[in-house]
Amino acid sequence: MTLYDIPLCTLTGEDTTLAAYRGQAVLLVNVASKCGLTPQYAGLERLQKEYGERGFTVLGVPCNQFAGQEPGTADEIQSFCSATYGVTFPMLEKTDVNGEDRHPLYAELTKVADADGEAGDVQWNFEKFLIGKDGAVVARIRPRTEPEAPEVLAAIEALLSA
Repeated sequence: MTLYDIPLCTLTGEDTTLAAYRGQAVLLVNVASKCGLTPQYAGLERLQKEYGERGFTVLGVPCNQFAGQEPGTADEIQSFCSATYGVTFPMLEKTDVNGEDRHPLYAELTKVADADGEAGDVQWNFEKFLIGKDGAVVARIRPRTEPEAPEVLAAIEALLSA
């Protein structure tokens, strides 16, 4: 099984998979509306606008596992993201990224090590996984790294230029 085969559901309740993004670079991010890192939504949206036409998408995955910082319903999350940050990138349904009920997507993603060689549980909201055009994870980026950090931009550019 590849990441493309794992069943997913959009925030609006439609069945999907990452295969919908085959041939694109994807920055998959677990997000939350009431977190100190929530302003990263603005940077994520700028990435979407900057690189979207070049075969890139941000994919948001709401998660309420970190201090209950994403308590909203799907409609509340969608409304907050749109009204507060003008989010246009796709969002998946609220998902557990750690623990016993960890989504199968995150069971695979958390096997990937970050730049320091550490794999395992997602540390907090806004942890990022950069997925290449072939569906392979090419980078794991920890939560405090801003979406527009030089190393993130360089990794995106490298994928889009390949």
